[in-house]
Amino acid sequence: MIDGPTEPTNQTKTEENKALVRSFVDDILVNGRMEKLNGYFNGDNYIQHNPQIGNGLSGLGAALEAMAKQGVTMKYDTIHKVLGEGNFVLTVSEGTFAGKPTSFYDLFRVEDGKIAEHWDTIETVPAKADWKNQNGKFGF
Repeated sequence: MIDGPTEPTNQTKTEENKALVRSFVDDILVNGRMEKLNGYFNGDNYIQHNPQIGNGLSGLGAALEAMAKQGVTMKYDTIHKVLGEGNFVLTVSEGTFAGKPTSFYDLFRVEDGKIAEHWDTIETVPAKADWKNQNGKFGF
């Protein structure tokens, strides 16, 4: 998951790119408006750095279909933060994965107004009684 560009470019487009990614996460991952999916990508040109999901929208679709067949659900409920620099945008979200409270950290690279790459990390949020501090995952 460490290959791909790492230096931000297009500094003047930071706010535009953050708005694009926020809309994508809200439309697709929070609200499930799958009819809008194609508008966020340049065809099937999409690099997915999660080793369990193939490249392109076709790879994403196949992974979601396989999870659904296994009864595994992934639902984003809240976007807590959207951070960006140039063409890189990070979202910090909360939801559930396989029925467990989960934090989602998604890093996107935007190219020509479309999402071009994605990296992520997903972690189960422990019960409050098991927290090691009082601010939890999202008390920035």
